Amino acid sequence: QVQLVESGGGLVQAGGSLRLSCVASGRTFSSYAMGWFRQAPGKEREFVAVISWSGGYTTYADSVKGRFTISRDNAKNTVYLQMNSLKPEDTAVYYCAARAGLWALESYKYTYWGQGTQVTVSS
Repeated sequence: QVQLVESGGGLVQAGGSLRLSCVASGRTFSSYAMGWFRQAPGKEREFVAVISWSGGYTTYADSVKGRFTISRDNAKNTVYLQMNSLKPEDTAVYYCAARAGLWALESYKYTYWGQGTQVTVSS
C-alpha cells in the first residue's frame, strides 16, 4: 500500500513558476514509476509527465515539454514537478500517481493516487 500526498500548488501569474511535491509512504517507493496528471474543470484527466523508478527515464506531454521538469529523490520518497513559464491553460488540479514497475502514460495503469493540489495561473 502506498499513500501519496501532494503539495506546492497555488495561485501564480502567467510566466511564473511553481514546484509541486509528492511524498509517498511505504518502503518500496524506489520500485514505483511516478506520474503527474492534471484535470481542468470540465475536462478529462490528462498525462503531464512520468519518471521511471530509477529516475533514469522521463517523458512529458507535448503541452508542457520544455517548461516542466519531473524529478525524484528516492531517499526522501518524493517526486517533484518543477513548472516554469506557466500559462493560464495550465490551470488544473494536479495529481501524482504511482505504479509498480515500468512507467506508463495512461492514467488507468496507475494504482495509487494522491488527493490533488490546485494550480491556478492568472493571465
